[in-house]
Amino acid sequence: MNTIAIVDYGMGNFHSVARALQAAAPNADIQICRKAQDIDRASRVVFPGQGAMRDCMRTLEVSGLREAVLRAARNKPLLGVCVGEQMLFTVSEEGDVPCLDIFPGVVKRFAGPQFASNDTPSQERELLKVPHMGWNQVEQQRPHPLWAGIPDKTHFYFVHSYYAAPADESLTVGVSHYGLRFTCAVAAANIFAVQFHPEKSASPGLRLYRNFVDWNP
Repeated sequence: MNTIAIVDYGMGNFHSVARALQAAAPNADIQICRKAQDIDRASRVVFPGQGAMRDCMRTLEVSGLREAVLRAARNKPLLGVCVGEQMLFTVSEEGDVPCLDIFPGVVKRFAGPQFASNDTPSQERELLKVPHMGWNQVEQQRPHPLWAGIPDKTHFYFVHSYYAAPADESLTVGVSHYGLRFTCAVAAANIFAVQFHPEKSASPGLRLYRNFVDWNP
């Protein structure tokens, strides 16, 4: 049985993720896990997150699941979603919070002079709001099994004020544009992580979850 653990540390849309995974992979055993041993036993792990980074990192620590997530990142397929993607990096500008440091890089805010690039049309600058919310194109930067069957420049659903800026450009497998070009999907070895919400992204999101269930890195 393909057992998929959704890490429930108290800061994520766990039930929506579970429903989407069940729709994408009806034969898989989907478990919302609050115990480290359940995550350790699973064959693959989904790590979602939402809310303020300081609260997410604090509750992950208090829940006792931090080390289980780090173990999963070393030895089994892991999918990070939204803040779950951001938490994989070194530090977040949201309160200058240290994160899990699985990937080198900084989580930055859509704010300040870097928000709109020089080539952003003035009329678009006037429409930019934080958080970035809604459907946006994702440009695939290189082939990956989780992109299988998903055309380049497919739209996915975003809700976020911060985005991950990897120190290693080779980690980036997807980018989007909101005032500036930003990384919205990263991958290395057994880890794939996205800023957007597959569970809110209709059939492309379900396809990405299906691909994750079938992925054997």
